[in-house]
Amino acid sequence: MKIFSAMTLVWLTALLGGELHAQDWARKMFDETSHNFGAVGRGSKQEHAFVVTNIYQEDVRIASVRSTCGCATVSVNKNVLKTFEKAEVLVVYNTRSFLGAKGSTITVVFDRPYYAEVQLRISGFVRSDVVFDPGSVDFGAVEMGRGAERQIELVYAGRNDWEIVDVRSANRHFEVELDEMARRSGRVHYSMLVRLKPSAPVGYLNDQLTIVTNDGGARTMTLSVEGQVESPLSINPASLFLGVLEPGQTVRRTVVVRGNQPFRILAIRCDDDHFRFADLPDDSKAMHFVPVEFTAGNGNSNVAQRITIKTDLGGKLEAEFTATATIKH
Repeated sequence: MKIFSAMTLVWLTALLGGELHAQDWARKMFDETSHNFGAVGRGSKQEHAFVVTNIYQEDVRIASVRSTCGCATVSVNKNVLKTFEKAEVLVVYNTRSFLGAKGSTITVVFDRPYYAEVQLRISGFVRSDVVFDPGSVDFGAVEMGRGAERQIELVYAGRNDWEIVDVRSANRHFEVELDEMARRSGRVHYSMLVRLKPSAPVGYLNDQLTIVTNDGGARTMTLSVEGQVESPLSINPASLFLGVLEPGQTVRRTVVVRGNQPFRILAIRCDDDHFRFADLPDDSKAMHFVPVEFTAGNGNSNVAQRITIKTDLGGKLEAEFTATATIKH
């Protein structure tokens, strides 16, 4: 990927007599500049992250973010971006204090490498006739292989024949059980049990359920799903820096492998012969200290090697870390 200089873009703008808008350099860093939340239930949690990537040689600084409407609050998770670094402009849609069609313009202000503003637009429709409690499916921290369940109550007020006809998700690790609890005088009460299957992989959950109804207009609503599936194994450090080395120089480091129960290390896999590991211990314990020995070769100046540790935990669970080094020639 070619890296452009923001200063070069300014020079081109002047040279071409204004054919390029002076602030296009900032807009080019965004994957998208608008988002429609669609029809959402009252009280439901609705968020969207606009991703910005620094594609330039110079550091980029986000000075501030602001919204034109109280229906949206906005924040940024990182202000200074080096080349290829990313940040998220997070917009939270207020579904508790506002009803009906609501939209906002989000202004992102940059003051480095020079001043620019980018406008992001969000829109949506907060339904007054549908209420979620709680407003999202939050599994919290879940150990891998155990699964989890959360219950959501949904109450509708309006038509006597209103119903939910389907609940969909692109995530195959979700399962939903829907029960109609009551229906009278135009009020319908559903209880929705959402399951995270034990097969869910390690990682952060940031997904959604799509609720399909028999409404003529807004047939679908979304409900956010979040959580963290955690491995019963952890390695510290996950990225091991071996230092700046001379060819032939040998260094020794130690990584710590922890489990939620005692375990044995069965094998260590590494494709680089410059790495050596001491004889594996036969005992079973909840924490192991693994010595790593590396001898710098005469090849590449940069080394980045993935190392896998195989254990006797369920399914012969594995954990990985990356060892890096710089070799001076």
